[in-house]
Amino acid sequence: MHIVAIDGPAGSGKSSVSKAVARKLAFGYLDTGAAYRALTWKLLSDSLNAADVDKDFLETKLNYQISLDPDNYWVKVGQTDVTYEIRETRIGERVSEIAQLPVVRQYMHWLTHNLVEGSGFAGIVVEGRDITTVVYPEAQTKILLTASEEVRLRRRSAELPEGISIAEQITKRDQNDAKVVDFLSPAPGVELVDSSELDFDSTVEAIIVIIERTK
Repeated sequence: MHIVAIDGPAGSGKSSVSKAVARKLAFGYLDTGAAYRALTWKLLSDSLNAADVDKDFLETKLNYQISLDPDNYWVKVGQTDVTYEIRETRIGERVSEIAQLPVVRQYMHWLTHNLVEGSGFAGIVVEGRDITTVVYPEAQTKILLTASEEVRLRRRSAELPEGISIAEQITKRDQNDAKVVDFLSPAPGVELVDSSELDFDSTVEAIIVIIERTK
């Protein structure tokens, strides 16, 4: 299986670009951030907080499911479809807090590998924070997708036209995630794709070129 690991900061376009790359190559697609968001949704829905999360909760109460088909993408917690709910602002405001918990990161590391190994695809695009350095440093293709802060703010504003300041949300996410992993500088063996001056299709093509070169 050819594993493509794509990392990058909030608003860099990781999800949409990764999904498009997977479609073009007939690869599977895994948004690892969705698991953190689903956990956050579960906690908020059950009126729980970070202190209530332990190994047993993650293994028996979360009941997380995700589609790896880029043409039929969904996320579930138990029998509840939360594909759209986990993108709400209230989730974005809390997800970094939950994602910093060591027990959560350890479980998500295991979950990611379990999903990839059982995917059945010839290749899979795995995107999310610390994918290239911690979760899949052995991936054949490792890419850090980034863009200037101005561009990232503009893109996220177009995606989430809600009440909270998008600039505030992205800045907070960057600050919180930076406590866990350096996601702005490519590690050795990781190729940098700066999409600040690229449109969507050009960004997808730039990544496909790198994948073809690393096959």
